[in-house]
This record gives sequence, structure tokens and C-alpha cells, in this order.
Amino acid sequence: MLPFNVTLAGKTVLVTGAAGFIGSNLVKRLFHDVPDVKIVGVDSITDYYDVNIKYGRLEEIDALQRDWHFVKGSIADKTLVERLFADYRPAVVVNLAAQAGVRYSITNPGAYIESNLIGFYNILEACRNHPVEHLVYASSSSVYGSNKKVPYSTDDKVDNPVSLYAATKKSNELMAHAYSKLYNIPSTGLRFFTVYGPAGRPDMAYFGFTNKLREGKTIQIFNYGNCKRDFTFVDDIVEGVVRVMRHAPEKQMGEDGLPVPPYKVYNIGNNSPENLLDFVRILQEELLRAGVLPADYDFESHKQLVPMQPGDVPVTYADTTPLEHDFGFKPSTPLRKGLRAFAEWYAKYYMPVTGA
Repeated sequence: MLPFNVTLAGKTVLVTGAAGFIGSNLVKRLFHDVPDVKIVGVDSITDYYDVNIKYGRLEEIDALQRDWHFVKGSIADKTLVERLFADYRPAVVVNLAAQAGVRYSITNPGAYIESNLIGFYNILEACRNHPVEHLVYASSSSVYGSNKKVPYSTDDKVDNPVSLYAATKKSNELMAHAYSKLYNIPSTGLRFFTVYGPAGRPDMAYFGFTNKLREGKTIQIFNYGNCKRDFTFVDDIVEGVVRVMRHAPEKQMGEDGLPVPPYKVYNIGNNSPENLLDFVRILQEELLRAGVLPADYDFESHKQLVPMQPGDVPVTYADTTPLEHDFGFKPSTPLRKGLRAFAEWYAKYYMPVTGA
């Protein structure tokens, strides 16, 4: 295992995308575990999905009454990013702000260029002008595109993205590598694999399926149910991020007398892909258990098997060996446990029991 070389206690951490699914859970985890940490959060709170969920996440952070400073704004605003770094001088930056979603990138490409490319460039520039101990940033399993070899390894070539979203995430890795080489900025990219859990993104399949089933609509299962996904529970993602934050790639000189880029990339996935039909079956069972759907719900009449969608891939499957070797951790939350947590949250959030 790698030794921790970054101390978070008493430091300032900047989390972009702090109102997002992973960002908000990371902030809560840091406040729970790290003494005297100061966290600055920034989020543009776009209406890509229900903003009430985002504000609800921020309220949970506010309720902790810790050293928390939230700024509403976009990392594509270079002046704002520069001001955040100048005012707060973060020691560690975790860039989770991004326009997410594969299918949305087909119809709204501009949102991805602005947030994922311009925004990330602004973060890199700020890290150059205001040196940080470690930059951790979100990449995605989508960078593997239509690779046939599984499980996906960070040693694999990722030169054939099948969506603009994937292309922007691969670009982030290339940009971070260049800045690490040119300016000796320690950076670590994390390729997340299909993250799910309570208060997650409504555009994700498990959330969308639940909404449609409640409304009596038909859910479409792509590739006739033959997709496999490495579903990763959000707490496992956050555990991986926190561990990675504490070890910045070492600065060292190469044989040519020039700096070797202090740069790493890891997969964070469940290393156990689930068939989409099995996933839907477990989701149904947990929705019944939580009372989200009635016991006599006719699932078969609300399911439709359809072809693959543009930009999708048939399987995502993470090789997490480097993460295990360097940090002694791999995601392991069983799918049923994770979907149960989601179903119970959904029941409380959308179907609160009112008193008599």
C-alpha cells in the first residue's frame, strides 16, 4: 500500500460539483471523518435534473454546522475560479463538476464543452497559479468506449470514445497529464463505474425506472436486457476518493533530468458486472419491499426490451487491481444492499407518511 502523504486535517479542500450526487456525499464524509477540515463547495446547480434534490443535499451539509462555504457558480467562469483559489487557497482540490450523461451529450454538446473542457481548464490553470498538494478529478468508465477486452484496465488504450461525454472525460485525463508534466501538479483521475444510491441522479436508469413504474409507464431495457454494468454504490465511490485524496503522486525526476509527471489514473468500480435484467428484478423486489409499489404490481406489462441506444456500450467492468494494491480497497457493496438503500430513501423522499 502507498503511504499517505497528504494530511487533510486542518486543511482547506475545494470540492466542485458539491451539490451533486458524489460531491455532496464526499463533503459529508470528510466532515464526519476529518477534524478541523474547511470545505469550499462550488456548484452551478443546473436544471439538468430536479434542482430540489440538489438543494436538499446542500441542506444536509448545512445542518452539520461545520466550516463549510458554498458558492453558487460555474467552473467555466474563469474569474470565479480564480477568486475561489485566491481567497481560500485550497490545499486539495476534488473536481467533480461536470455535465454528465451519455445520451444528453448527443443533443446538447455545448454543455459538455463548457463544463467539462473549459471548466476543467480553468481548474488546471488555477492549480498552476495557486499550487495545490493534490488535484483529484472525476473521469468515467465511458472512456473505454467499445473496448472488447474486459475487465477494463487503466493500461488499455482509450482512443475510441463513442460519445462526446466520453471524449471530454478522456480529454480531462490528457489535459491533467500535460499540466502535471509542465507544472509538476500532482493529479489523480478516477474512472467511476455506474454510480448509484440514495438521492442519486434521476437520469440514471434505476431512478428513471422507478419513476416510470410509479407512474404506470413502460420502462425500456436496452440491448434487449443483454447489457452488463459495474454498478458501484456511492459510499464505495466516496471511500475510494477519500483514500486517493490522501496520497498525491510523488514528484520525481526522470533519467533525462526532467520531471516525471506526478500523475495517476484509477478505476473505481464494483469489479462484478450485473446483467441488466437481474438488476431490474432486484430493483423491483426492493421497491415492493419499501412500499414504493403495491404488492400486486404487474411488472411484466410495464417492461419493453429494445435495441442498444447510440453512445451506449454493452458492458462495463472494472479492473480494480491497482486501486487494491495502492490503497487496500475495492468497492464491494452488494447490489441488493445498495438498491434497498435507494428504495428506502425514495419512499421517504417522494412518499412521506403524513400524520392524521
